[in-house]
Amino acid sequence: MKYLHLIWAALFRRKARTFLTLVSIVTAFLLFGMLDSVRTAFDSGSKSIVGVDRLVTSSRYSIIQPVPLSLQTRIAAIPGVRDVAWANWFGGMYQDPKNFVFSYAVSTNYLDVYPEIHLPPAQRKAFDDTRTGVVIGATLAKKYGWKVGDKIPLQSTIFPRKNGDKTWPFDIVGIFTVGKGAANGLDQLFLLHWKYFDESNAYASHSVGWYIDRLQDPAQADRVARAIDALSANSDHETRTQTEQAFGASFAKQLGDIGLIVSAIMGAVFFTLILLTGNTMAQAVRERTSELAVLKTIGFSSRSVLSMVLAESVLLLVLGGVIGLGLAALLAPGVSKGSGGMVNLPSVGASSWALGVGLMLLIGLLVGLLPAWRAMRLNIVDALAGR
Repeated sequence: MKYLHLIWAALFRRKARTFLTLVSIVTAFLLFGMLDSVRTAFDSGSKSIVGVDRLVTSSRYSIIQPVPLSLQTRIAAIPGVRDVAWANWFGGMYQDPKNFVFSYAVSTNYLDVYPEIHLPPAQRKAFDDTRTGVVIGATLAKKYGWKVGDKIPLQSTIFPRKNGDKTWPFDIVGIFTVGKGAANGLDQLFLLHWKYFDESNAYASHSVGWYIDRLQDPAQADRVARAIDALSANSDHETRTQTEQAFGASFAKQLGDIGLIVSAIMGAVFFTLILLTGNTMAQAVRERTSELAVLKTIGFSSRSVLSMVLAESVLLLVLGGVIGLGLAALLAPGVSKGSGGMVNLPSVGASSWALGVGLMLLIGLLVGLLPAWRAMRLNIVDALAGR
């Protein structure tokens, strides 16, 4: 620490170069913090106890492959199953393709298997009695300024109506809120009647996208899941029954291996960062060859010179890295809030900070090692002579 003033002065000897290098380091660790939050969000899943009594049954082959409606009564007959609802992806757009709405066609008892969805009784009755009625989450209603009584046209991204028109008319009859611990984005859903959807779309097939199986006892989940999947074993519509968390993760897997994607991106970013900072340190030491020789002349040992150059490199990385991770910690909650809960990025946690600081130290030592080694082995006479 007694040489900190010398290290600091050397680091900012070329202020413009140091500033630009710091910007690169800050950007790299900002990306690291944000992408690590994305990876953590996908890997961790929901840790809430809400929904532990629900399983989801979908096609074994793909979540976009429908399963027969006839399975509903057979699943309901399995011991341990309390109730069975179903849903189908609708995928609507409001006015503009950029205004994507997470919309599902659901069975009449869908709301019964989601007690965390709170809908006033009068609005629930209106939903049950209105063929074109929909209920929407409070966050979605606030986003577009919708209210009960509004007529909303949605364009389906997949399903045209029987007359060929892709615009579906809906009547908002209820706005629901969700309880604490509910799944991310639940209060942004747009729920319509499956019967209306099935009777009106051009591809009506009396099939569903997936079943939601509510259990009498969550401890029996494994047994019930095996029994459900056995119903369609060796058929052309084999199913896979899993927890809600695993089913949600299967949507993410449609994008690919998130961990691998994040690792590949960060590998490329840090490789470029090593080249950049390595070049910066090499230039900085080369410019100060005579100064380092003077330090040795007045009594600084070779080991002291080595330590000072390494400390300069590490300080550069730590300074930029801490700022970058700090910005990521500040931005992650803002991203979550701005998405209305659809994207729930955890803040940069202790594990991310520990990994980040480890990378700062490792990269700092790595890029400073060769210049520091050259400085340590510097011959005073040759250096002062400019050779």
